[in-house]
Amino acid sequence: MEVLENITYDEINLGDQCHFSKTLTEADILMFATVSGDVNPVHLDEDFARNTIFKERIAHGMWSGSLVSAALATVMPGPGTIYLNQSFKFHRPVKLGDTLKVTLCAEEKKDDKNIVVFSCDVKNQHEKTVLTGEAKVIAPIEKVSVPRPKLPQLQVK
Repeated sequence: MEVLENITYDEINLGDQCHFSKTLTEADILMFATVSGDVNPVHLDEDFARNTIFKERIAHGMWSGSLVSAALATVMPGPGTIYLNQSFKFHRPVKLGDTLKVTLCAEEKKDDKNIVVFSCDVKNQHEKTVLTGEAKVIAPIEKVSVPRPKLPQLQVK
């Protein structure tokens, strides 16, 4: 059984980094559109997308942003983290089959409220920057180790 273990506020040092990776699939695009309600045809319609500056379908920008959230929730700080704020700058589109690697770096700590500010850097498999930004969280103060939840198998019809 896979376990998620957090890194508490006191265990995080300035400069600490973590990584999280995921490859974009067709199912990811369709499910993200479904749950978010963002049905912009540049994400869903090949003919429409062909006539845009991208010349092909691209991922929702916030799909990349959601990987930052996943890194915060599952890697560092991990379970018990409370997301407070984020700012993102999108640098280039993400295409089907791209593998994104999120790197978070602890840049600032605020002891009075257990707040950690992370810089966010997301690169594709070609080491090209896709997204940069900042995320502010309340880090957990108690050590937690929990079984990784099993997600249901979803099918796109």
